[in-house]
Amino acid sequence: MFIDFFYLLRHNGLNVSFNEWMVLMEALGKGLAQNSLLGFYYLCRAVLIKTEADFDKFDQVFLEYFESVQNFDEIPQEFFDWLKEPKEMKPFDKEEVDARTTFDLEKLRQMLEERLEQQHGRHDGGQFWVGTGGTSVLGHSGYASTGILVGAEGGNKHALQVAGEREFRDFREDNTLDLRSFQMAFRHLRQYTEQQDAPKDQLDLDGTISETCKNAGFLKLQFERPRANGVKVLLLFDSGGSMRPYSRICSQLFQAVDQANHFKDLKIYYFHNCVYEELYHVPSCVYDQAIQTQWVLNNLDREYKVIFVGDASMSPSELYNTGGSISYGQYNEETGLSWLLRLKNRFDKLVWFNPIPREAWEYDYGADTIEAIGRIFPMYHLSAEEMSRGLKYLISAR
Repeated sequence: MFIDFFYLLRHNGLNVSFNEWMVLMEALGKGLAQNSLLGFYYLCRAVLIKTEADFDKFDQVFLEYFESVQNFDEIPQEFFDWLKEPKEMKPFDKEEVDARTTFDLEKLRQMLEERLEQQHGRHDGGQFWVGTGGTSVLGHSGYASTGILVGAEGGNKHALQVAGEREFRDFREDNTLDLRSFQMAFRHLRQYTEQQDAPKDQLDLDGTISETCKNAGFLKLQFERPRANGVKVLLLFDSGGSMRPYSRICSQLFQAVDQANHFKDLKIYYFHNCVYEELYHVPSCVYDQAIQTQWVLNNLDREYKVIFVGDASMSPSELYNTGGSISYGQYNEETGLSWLLRLKNRFDKLVWFNPIPREAWEYDYGADTIEAIGRIFPMYHLSAEEMSRGLKYLISAR
């Protein structure tokens, strides 16, 4: 079964043994793929692939082999639209709900297929339709002892979509986003200028060659003043909360910047979710380590290249409301949006690096604020490729 898929995996450099393949066949025989291409995708990856570094190769092979397979796992987009902004749960009898919502997976899939044909509008708080805030076994933000989650965490995806997103591209050993990748990326932030007050003690190779040629081949050394990187950087890190899953990668980014001692000046501050009246010297964002954001605006000139690192994911009130700050003890007299716009108006070049994969920006938690902030600043995914693009933008003429 699928023996050509086995050989395609090996042909593409994936070290799949015959014993592992037989384990996969045994798992299929026991129904562990749940008669689903998506189930087979995850089962196959779990049994055959030994390291996350090979997940991206596996996704590419999976797409190549199964691209012509008709997919029955996809749910129409209108259902996801109906499931936005879920309603809160109403009181319910847990025993009664448990008694009528115990189904096996085959029955649940049958029920879902029937609802997809029958349902023609949004439903909330009920026990039958695909909806939110109720006791139906189909939907999300409600309660049922068994069920199929639809529309939460980005919705129900199908196997080819999951493989096509290639979320593990940056885990590949030949494209690892590590300390060295950041260091290489920051080389783009270079704009050299002469140190006018320094002595001319650095060899000018091109000038020496030119003058030696003019001097009938007799060596005539030429010297110039040393050049230094004239770029000034303001780096602003979102710290804590939803950024905790990305703490390792942010730590590596901090190390890369801190070790890049060629900048003319480097300022590093922290904020939580959004910038308000204060920025902080430490990731814990404690008040006694704060600096006034207005001081930064008043004292740093327009030439600073501003780099935000954050997921831009927050409650809309944190961006649009006074007093919307989620930080205990901090009441923002002005909205976070107004402070972001002040930063934009003060500095010539700003970028925002977001660790959330770009394809998830439209449906991940905080999609509205991600979109809003993306309209203010050029936003790039915090990956090796997009980071290089963003840093090149910072030193571009336009």
